[in-house]
Amino acid sequence: MTDNKRLAFSIIQFLHDQLQSGNLTSGAQESLEVAVQCLETAFEVSTDDQSLAVPMTLPEIFASATAKLPAESQVNNNSTQNSLTEEQRTEAETLKTEGNDQMKVENFGAAVEFYSKAIAINPQNAVYYCNRAAAYSKLGNYAGAVQDCEQAISIDPNYSKAYGRMGLALASLNKHTEAASYYKKALELDPDNDTYKTNLKIAEEKMETSSPTAGMGGVDLAGLLSNPGFMNMDVGDDVRSVRWNGRRRRRRRRRSCSSSISTISSIGPWTCWCCWTRRFIRTDPGRSAVRSADAAAES
Repeated sequence: MTDNKRLAFSIIQFLHDQLQSGNLTSGAQESLEVAVQCLETAFEVSTDDQSLAVPMTLPEIFASATAKLPAESQVNNNSTQNSLTEEQRTEAETLKTEGNDQMKVENFGAAVEFYSKAIAINPQNAVYYCNRAAAYSKLGNYAGAVQDCEQAISIDPNYSKAYGRMGLALASLNKHTEAASYYKKALELDPDNDTYKTNLKIAEEKMETSSPTAGMGGVDLAGLLSNPGFMNMDVGDDVRSVRWNGRRRRRRRRRSCSSSISTISSIGPWTCWCCWTRRFIRTDPGRSAVRSADAAAES
């Protein structure tokens, strides 16, 4: 359980850093505060308990782990490439070409099948993954495209097209900050590519108008916290009081709104304009005639 508490501590620490960054809207900040309280109660941890701290922060751990992927994949790549026969290489290339032909006629599902068969023969060819990523994107499977681009980059870290297609897939997922970073890497490897320049400009424009929560890895914390299953967890009285206070504020706003409507509707004893309108139509013969004519026209 200690390891779980340490992990929870690191996550809470990361969320605290996000709260202090000043880049969140008031709604996102409130959602994060509730999330932190839920985690602290569920795992019985507190950021004051420094005995649970680890030498590296969560982003540093993540960066360290991802930095090792290309080197490890390169070892596997070399061993697989050396074990392939010439016939296998030729067959895989033929399947790739057939996949390309299917892409030209916009038969993207068939293209995925051909690229997948090529990958089954030679799973360490970055081009096959990158091409399948393009087909996935055309089918709207952007998550699959991201995974294939990641695999292509791990096999060949200098493959500019994989970075470019990764950027497109991330942009389609509204992760414009991440997309921009991949476009920049693609431009480092292929500085004369006008498509990468254009896509980078678009991503940067989107970043200026996107939600501050987009920089948090695309995690929809507001959606998570509105999930009934999550919010009904037995997390203790402290967190329930946070939710209860939120409900009380919403009820006060509704009462204030109703009071305003009652004030505006001083022309009669009814509490809102809808009730007044219905009463007015019932008591005005001319209005009733208009309503009957409208009903006849609709029928």
